[in-house]
Amino acid sequence: MTKVKIWLEDNLKGDLIIWGIVLLLSLISILAVYSATGSLAYRRMGGNTEIYLFKHSALILASLVVMWAVHNIPYKYFSKLSLFALWVSVPLLMITYFFGSTINEANRWLTVPIINQAFQPSDLAKLALISAVAGMLAKRQRKITDIKGTFIPIIIWIGIICLLIAMANMSTAVMLLATCLLLMFIGRVPLKYLLVVGMVGALVLSTAILMGQRGGVFFSRIEKFMDDDPAGIPFQAKHSYIAIATGGFTGKGPGNSEQRNILPHPYSDFIYAIIIEEYGMIGGGFVLFLYLALLYRGMRVVAISTRPFGGLLSAGLSFSLVIQAMINMGVTVGLVPITGLPLPMVSMGGTSLIFTGISLGIILSISRGDHEDAFVNEQKSINRKVKVA
Repeated sequence: MTKVKIWLEDNLKGDLIIWGIVLLLSLISILAVYSATGSLAYRRMGGNTEIYLFKHSALILASLVVMWAVHNIPYKYFSKLSLFALWVSVPLLMITYFFGSTINEANRWLTVPIINQAFQPSDLAKLALISAVAGMLAKRQRKITDIKGTFIPIIIWIGIICLLIAMANMSTAVMLLATCLLLMFIGRVPLKYLLVVGMVGALVLSTAILMGQRGGVFFSRIEKFMDDDPAGIPFQAKHSYIAIATGGFTGKGPGNSEQRNILPHPYSDFIYAIIIEEYGMIGGGFVLFLYLALLYRGMRVVAISTRPFGGLLSAGLSFSLVIQAMINMGVTVGLVPITGLPLPMVSMGGTSLIFTGISLGIILSISRGDHEDAFVNEQKSINRKVKVA
C-alpha cells in the first residue's frame, strides 16, 4: 500500500481528487458506451460490440495519457501558446465552414489529410479563447478598466471566435460566450463592460442565426421546446423521457437499456438517458455529483492559486466543462432545448475526448504548480527562521 501511495505521489501530481473524479467518469463512460453502441454495432459491425468497446477504451486511455502529459507542463506556458492557437483557429474555422465535412447540415469537422482523422476546430478554438482571455485579464489586472488596452482586445477575440463557431455550431458558441462572461466577472471586469460584451455576443449570435448553416434548426428547436402540446415533443426528447421514467430509482441494470435501440446517438448526445435507464436515479445523481465535485475542486484551485493567470484559467476551463455537462444533462431531462453537445469525458468521441483531457491536464497543472510554489515558499520561510535562530 505504501508503494502504491509513493507511485501515485510521484506520477499523479496536483489535485488527487480531480484525478479520482476523472478516473470514475472514464469507467462510467466505458460501461455506458459499451451498452449504448449495441444497435450501432449491429448495423455496422454485424453485432460485434467489442470493436466499439476497444476503440472507445483506447480513446479514453489516450485522453488520460494526454492529460497526464499536459499536467507535467508548467501552466505559465499556456498563456503564450493560447494566442498562437487563436491565430491558428481563425483560418481553421473558416476552412471548416466552407470546405469541412457536412454532418446534420453543418460543416463542423475537418479531416487531416495524412492521418485521415477528423476533428472539430471549434474544440481548439474554445480552449484557445478561454486561455487567451484568462491571460489578457491576468496581465491587465491593474488596468482592468482600460477600454483600449484591455477591454477592446478581449471583446474583439470573443466576437470573432464566437461568430465563426456559431455559423455552424450555435450551442457551442452560446456556451463559450457564457464561459467568457463568467471568466470576465471573476477577473473583476466592471458590470457595465460585461453588459457590452453580452450585447455584442447577442449581435454576433443573431448574425450567425441569419447567415449561418443552423439558423433554421435553431429556431425549430426553440419552438418545439416552447410548445406545450405533448404531440410536439421531439422524437429524441420523447424517448429520452421514457428512458428516465422506466429507469426508476435503481435502474434496469447494466446492458439492459431498451431505448438505446431507439434513441438517435444514445452513445453521445443522449448517453445520460442511457445511464439513468440502466443505473437509475442513483447512477444519474452520482454522475451529476461528480461534475459538481469537479467544479468545486476547480474553483478550489482558483482560491489557492498564487498567480492571477492560473486562477482565471482554472476557473474558465472548469466552468466550460461543467456548463457543457449541465447542458447535456439538461437536454436529457427536458430543461433546455436539444443541442449536440456531448457529455465531457463520458460520451463517445474522438478528438473531443483528447481536448477534454488537455483541459483537465491544464487544471491539474495549475493545482500542481501552485502546490509546488506553496512548498517552495514554506521551505524559504523555514530557512529564514533557521538563520535568524
